[in-house]
Amino acid sequence: MAKEIIVSTTETIPGRKIVEVLGVVKGNTVKTRNVGVDIGAGLKNLVGGEVKSYTSMMTQSREEAYNRMINQAIELGADAVVGVRFMTAMIMMGASEMLSYGTAVKLAWYF
Repeated sequence: MAKEIIVSTTETIPGRKIVEVLGVVKGNTVKTRNVGVDIGAGLKNLVGGEVKSYTSMMTQSREEAYNRMINQAIELGADAVVGVRFMTAMIMMGASEMLSYGTAVKLAWYF
C-alpha cells in the first residue's frame, strides 16, 4: 500500500506540528514540442483560443514533476511536503522544463 503524503502550498498543516525538516524535495521533466503540434498551434493562432495539445503537454509535465517530487519525499520518510511550488523554464528553442519543489517534513499531532 502506498504511503499517503500531505501536500500543501502553505508553510504549515492545520492541526499538525512540524517536528523535523527533512530537506528540499523536487521533481522535474523536460518536454519538447513536435512538428505536428506546432502546425496545429500555428493554425489556432490565426483564429485564437486554447491550444489544447500544449495544455495537455503541460498538464502531463506538471503531473510527472509532481509525482517525482512526492516519490523523493516518500524515500526520505516524509509525512508531508509544504511550501510546494511549480516553475517552468525554456531549456532551448522548443523544449521546456517543468519543476515542482517543496520542503519534506515529519509531522506530529498537536496535543
